[in-house]
Amino acid sequence: MQYDASTGGAVPILGGEDFVAALPVGLPPIRTESLVNLPSSHFTLETLTTIRDRVAALVADENVAGVVVTHGTDTMEETAYLLDRTVPGEKPVVLTGAMRTVSDLGYDGYANLVAAIRVAAAPQARGRDVMVVFGEAIHAARWVTKMHTIHPATFQSPEWGPVGRVEGDRVYFQSARGGQRPLLPWHGLERRVALIKLTVGMEVAPLEDALERGVKGIVLEGLGGGRIPPWWLPVIQRALNDGVAVVIASRCPSGRVWDAYGYPGAYRTLREMGCLFSEGLNGPKARIQLMIILAAVSRPEDVALLWDKQLG
Repeated sequence: MQYDASTGGAVPILGGEDFVAALPVGLPPIRTESLVNLPSSHFTLETLTTIRDRVAALVADENVAGVVVTHGTDTMEETAYLLDRTVPGEKPVVLTGAMRTVSDLGYDGYANLVAAIRVAAAPQARGRDVMVVFGEAIHAARWVTKMHTIHPATFQSPEWGPVGRVEGDRVYFQSARGGQRPLLPWHGLERRVALIKLTVGMEVAPLEDALERGVKGIVLEGLGGGRIPPWWLPVIQRALNDGVAVVIASRCPSGRVWDAYGYPGAYRTLREMGCLFSEGLNGPKARIQLMIILAAVSRPEDVALLWDKQLG
């Protein structure tokens, strides 16, 4: 983003070659591609699919050691999670961006890009999750989220913290590589998936409206550990009876969806009804995962099997 006098604000102007020209010497050889030049708040599902398919093709290219995706911060965590769940291979895939525009004092984009390139080129980064690199911190796609609207250190992993860091020209990870990254079958994205965030005393109309529009899946960001008001339960049961997948997430920034309560709308009720649970995924990422699964399978029991297999 750079200030443009005709619009009175910053807009996407710079491309890959502009950034490469500003990078320091000593980095690995870089090949740039301009795939999409939009604010990420303007992305559609087709945009996500375009990015996913191009990254998958680059990872499969024997001449490519790693991939860095420069991306707007608004929806970066969703793209990162989509790539994490659907792009096979051990080559590092890293997303980064900037919270300040190139016209601002203290522009952070170049430093973030250098750090991301170092991670993508690091041998110890192979075989890991898709990563988001911001402010020299390395975050796993599953756990990272945007925590602040304007702060440069906006990307954090509130549940587990960063998995590594970049210090100068060195890349460090907290632990050795884990097991093979679990992948979902890729058949595109089912667009008819709604995300609803609950608040105190909220009426059930948004859920009813979603069902009237013919959604195939719904993610509910519940209260606390995923709890749902009791007057929502009959409509949720109707959705489940009609074969609509219902996933319960939490509006809290960290913690699993679970409780030991026995009253209606708590975990036990929702489990017995047949709801699925996000198990640490926030609402936007749970929606991405449900969209992938619904595009790959059709029977409700297959959706549940694949969902539970992925989240353990």
